[in-house]
Amino acid sequence: MADSLVRHVRPGAQLALALSGGVDSVALLHALLSLRHPHSLDLRAVHVHHGLSPHADHWAAFCARLCAAHGVELAVCHAQIARDDPAGIEAAARRERHRIFAAVEADFLLTAHQQDDQAETLLLQLLRGSGPKGLAAMPELRRRPGWRAAHLRPLLGVARSALLAYARDQALAWVEDDSNVDTRYRRNALRREVMPRLADHFPGSGATLARAAALQAEAAELLDDLARLDAAAAIDGDRLDCAALAALSGARARNLLRHFIELHGQPPPNARTLGEALHQLLDARHDARVCVRLGSSEIWRFRGGAHLVPVAPELAPPVRWEGESILQVPSAGVAVAMEAVTGAGLRRSELERGEVSLGVRQGGERLRLHPGGPHRSLKKLLQEHAVPPWQRDRLPLLWCDGRLLWAAEIGVDADARAAADEPGILPRVA
Repeated sequence: MADSLVRHVRPGAQLALALSGGVDSVALLHALLSLRHPHSLDLRAVHVHHGLSPHADHWAAFCARLCAAHGVELAVCHAQIARDDPAGIEAAARRERHRIFAAVEADFLLTAHQQDDQAETLLLQLLRGSGPKGLAAMPELRRRPGWRAAHLRPLLGVARSALLAYARDQALAWVEDDSNVDTRYRRNALRREVMPRLADHFPGSGATLARAAALQAEAAELLDDLARLDAAAAIDGDRLDCAALAALSGARARNLLRHFIELHGQPPPNARTLGEALHQLLDARHDARVCVRLGSSEIWRFRGGAHLVPVAPELAPPVRWEGESILQVPSAGVAVAMEAVTGAGLRRSELERGEVSLGVRQGGERLRLHPGGPHRSLKKLLQEHAVPPWQRDRLPLLWCDGRLLWAAEIGVDADARAAADEPGILPRVA
């Protein structure tokens, strides 16, 4: 553990320990206390009160007493976990822990994951069919997007048996989580039923599996290096060039596409979804509307490039404008500012006489952009203005008495445009 701290932690750093009260985190706290003064560490602790066990209050109280005895500041944070969460209790609890940990003000957030946890994680990922990144399991140090502290796991090289022996040798007290014996949870089933059998036939299997995870981490790092090399010629800002993607071998193309998705902060999709996305991007007809759902995002093909964008908000009825300077348009997922101007935008008098609403296209809308010109279909105008397809159905529009007068990215109706010296309202996406 000391080696991990030397590698990553400078003297005087602020450390926050995730303290559950179990033997692993209690042993880590005890070890950190012996290093606190020699290394000038600012040590605090955070306890996540999941509220799932009838003993949860007892565990929080135990952690409070333990920290008070050693002069360590403790924050007890209550998680909000729905027992009927569709992702399952384990996933919901992990999501809540990460939400709490993300807000911790410290240089490092320490968790007590150890070597056997690493071995179990490798097996779980292997059984999910994960690639090198998943099989790399848990890194010692990780800077997670949105977290204020770096996530450090200083015990990954220490076996559970060694931690237990240390805790007993130091006469430490800890709590036992009753849910750890429930083999309905997959990790518990591995820990209590599979890992002991493996150890019987393959002594030292925990350390061997942890070593395998480290090798997979090296392989994943090499794949990232290769993706960055390929990205230099293929990725420009938020656009991935499909021609450059097509010029690569299948494995390199999948690796680059996975890298592109991760650059946008999205988790990598499974192999089947990734393969389907690559197939659609490269093999669909040039005029096809290509869109593949990737969790909370979608990948679109537009003018020879791939673009990753958030899933559009659900449709909602238009909202009425009653003179506000800014108005939220839920279906568009944006706010529209209604700026008072002179000689531009829409005639203020016309808007004040009628009923004004803002929403998104329903189909069949038409707009006259030039005086005396024809009313043209909004669909055609969106194509001519090169508005990406994922924006077309979520572009904010303004109607007055049912007549379309403004479309974002396109312009205002020529017949309702304010004259040079006339008061106007200029809508724009805020």
